[in-house]
Amino acid sequence: MDVVWSSSPARRPRVAVIVPRYGNSAVARNRVRRRLVDIARTVWLPALLERERDIDFVYRAKPASYAASYETLRDSLTAPLEAVCAR
Repeated sequence: MDVVWSSSPARRPRVAVIVPRYGNSAVARNRVRRRLVDIARTVWLPALLERERDIDFVYRAKPASYAASYETLRDSLTAPLEAVCAR
């Protein structure tokens, strides 16, 4: 997973999700997208709001994301969240 962030001109945290096709079906791509959006909604945004961080994030899924479980995706995104919030 690639994660890029910058300060938000909207003065609130925002998240964008990019899921390239990588030769997979639309069903598989949407499954990965839904999982990433749910992780952003339930994990990232509450943590950022709690810590009053106004940051824009962009997730870009890699080919391995298609085979990863929800828990694996969530765990792989926890380290970048902690790194950003620690600053």
